[in-house]
Amino acid sequence: MQRSVRNMKDLAQTIRRIEIRSKRLVNELFRGEYHSSFKGHGIEFNNVREYSYGDDVRTIDWNTSARKNDLYVKLFTEERERTLLLVIDGSGSMLFGSRRRTKKELATEVCAVLALSAIMNNDKVGLLIFTDRVEKFIPPRKGRSHVLVILEEIISIKPQSRKTDINAALSFIRSIQKRQAIVFLLTDLINEHYEKAMQILNAKHDFVLIHLGDPLDREMPRAGLLQLRDPETGEEIVVDAASRKMLVRYKKMQREQREALRKQLSSLKIDVVYLETNRSIIGALNTFFRYREKKV
Repeated sequence: MQRSVRNMKDLAQTIRRIEIRSKRLVNELFRGEYHSSFKGHGIEFNNVREYSYGDDVRTIDWNTSARKNDLYVKLFTEERERTLLLVIDGSGSMLFGSRRRTKKELATEVCAVLALSAIMNNDKVGLLIFTDRVEKFIPPRKGRSHVLVILEEIISIKPQSRKTDINAALSFIRSIQKRQAIVFLLTDLINEHYEKAMQILNAKHDFVLIHLGDPLDREMPRAGLLQLRDPETGEEIVVDAASRKMLVRYKKMQREQREALRKQLSSLKIDVVYLETNRSIIGALNTFFRYREKKV
C-alpha cells in the first residue's frame, strides 16, 4: 500500500513538472503560433449592421432590410473552436532512448505543449494511444483538468501489446471523428504500409506527423560485440560494432531509409515535424508553426 501511494505521489510530481515546463514554453513561445497556425473550421453568423458603401452585396440580410426599411448586412466571425486529437504510438520501440530521454518521454513533452496550447485557445483535446490495437481512447474535452488526465494516461499506461499497426489507429480515428479535427500522430514509424491510411486521413483532417527519432537510428557507436533486441518482436541479434565496415554500412542504410521516408511523405503532401530524443523540441516546433502560418 505504501509503495502504491509513493508511486502515485511520484506520478503526480512528474505530471506537475511536465505541466510547469510545458506551460512556460506555451506562454513564451507557442500560444500565438498555435492559434495562427490552425484556422477554425468555418464561420458563423454574429450580428447585423447598416450597409456601408463598399460592402459586399452578397452579405445583405434581405429580411432585416425589409423589416427596417433600410439596407443591412450580415456580420460573421470565424468559428475558432477546434478539436485537437493526440495519437500516440505506444509500442515497444517507443520505450527506447540512448541519450536524454526515451521516445515516449519525448512524445509526452510534445503532447503537453500541444494540449496546453489548445486549451488556452479554448479548443478540445482528445487522446488515442495505440499499438497493433487501440489501447486507450479519451474523447476530446476542454480544460486544464482534462489535459492532466491525458498526461497521466500517457505516462502511466502499460499497453497490452508491444507491436505497431498505424492503419488500425487511423481507421479508428476515421470512424469516431466525423468533424474536421487537428490530428497529431506521434510515432517512430516502425511499421509498413501506412501510406494510404495517412493519405485518406489527411484529406479530411488537419493531419500532422511527428516523427520521433534517436541518435542510434542514425549511427551506431564503435563498441565491440553488441547484442540487440527488437523491442516489438523480442528477436535478438549480435552485431560486430567494432567493424568499421559494418558501422559505415549501417549509417548508409539508415540515411537512405530517412531520405526515402522524406520523399514518400512529401509526395503524399503530409506535414511532418522531425524530433530526436537528444534535442530540444523548441527549434523544430517553431519552424513548423512558422511554416503553417504561411500555409494557412
